Amino acid sequence: MDLKRGLSLIFLVTCFGLPVISGEKARFDNYRVYRIHIENQQQLAVLKAIEQLGGGYSFWSDPVKVDSDVDLVVPPHKFGEFSEIVENHGLRASLSVSNLQSLFDREQPKNRKAAVDWTAYNTLEEIFAWMDQLLVDYPDVLTPIEAGYSYENRPIRGVKVSYKSGNPGVFMEGTIHSREWISAATLTFVLNQLLTSSDADIRRIAENYDWYFFPVTNPDGYAYTHSTNRMWRKTRKPHTVVCLGADPNRNWDAHFMEAGASSNPCTDTFAGPHPFSEVETKSLSDYFTSIQSSISTYLAFHAYSQLLMIPYGHTTEPLDNYNEMMEVGTKAIEKLRERFGTEYKVGNIAEIIYPASGGSVDWVNGTHQTPIVFAYELRDDGTHGFVLPADQIIPTALETLDSIIVILDEGEARGLHRR
Repeated sequence: MDLKRGLSLIFLVTCFGLPVISGEKARFDNYRVYRIHIENQQQLAVLKAIEQLGGGYSFWSDPVKVDSDVDLVVPPHKFGEFSEIVENHGLRASLSVSNLQSLFDREQPKNRKAAVDWTAYNTLEEIFAWMDQLLVDYPDVLTPIEAGYSYENRPIRGVKVSYKSGNPGVFMEGTIHSREWISAATLTFVLNQLLTSSDADIRRIAENYDWYFFPVTNPDGYAYTHSTNRMWRKTRKPHTVVCLGADPNRNWDAHFMEAGASSNPCTDTFAGPHPFSEVETKSLSDYFTSIQSSISTYLAFHAYSQLLMIPYGHTTEPLDNYNEMMEVGTKAIEKLRERFGTEYKVGNIAEIIYPASGGSVDWVNGTHQTPIVFAYELRDDGTHGFVLPADQIIPTALETLDSIIVILDEGEARGLHRR
């Protein structure tokens, strides 16, 4: 190894914790999570400045508007600095997690199986192996599909479920943000139900729609959350010497960089240098374009906050079929609540969570006028944040499937499905 490269590697490991040493995994011992209520523009500006600082700070929900709550991860070496910021600017910060590593330690069961059975979260390799077996078990119903390859040359794999020709299409996008593990788990559970359940409602939607499942649309990031850093959100393409990845849900060509996105490559919400700069979003958009004429429903799955969101993220104005989708969404979350009492809210992205442009659902709705487009923010309400315990996978997936049935039935009743 030459001296220049060696010094570069030492710099990367020391300052940024990058996985140069094989097998080393980030830990978050004594990291804290604070919930902060933003009361005024000055406090919002302070939190935006923290977002640009890095140094171990990490937002679980983005600081973009006044009178909203954000969850901020604070590392131990920043406790003193953060206390001063809270005092100097009158922040209302309540401690919600005192040791983040303890959440990670409890996230998975102690004796998990290397199989997809929804009692634990699975790696990318385990999900792919399970999909391979499904293709063997259901050759008359399933077709392998692929949207392309990631920056690190992993396939963006999916399966198509089709029981007969002429069905309207449903596109299921999962885990575009890699740390949102409940997204992939929910999609694989729903896929399995469409193949195995004898419930009449599930059989009806299974056999009368063509389903395009992509459980993990950010495979590099998802693999990295399992191997190295559980909190990684972005893609893995280098954008500076030291900062990797862009936010793949800010990278679509839909009012790019207008709201809720960063031009700083070191932040979690970095939108990329231009729309579709990330091969993952470009490949997925190209694939969707190739089949869009038969797709009537696009559902994207995120976590967390318990929200059912409709486009758009750049404005709170009720655009396109906002009112109709609000009616559909309201019925869907009412059905979702019935099984376990889980409370969701429905609204457009900018009004119900925060302004965020460049997202997949905005592009799908705005570019292709797909009639039914929703983005889920799955469990929970913030108690565990992204680290939802594995024993909540099945309840989350069951109630979500209940709501999907309503969305499709309402679409059918309103004549919105493309055939």
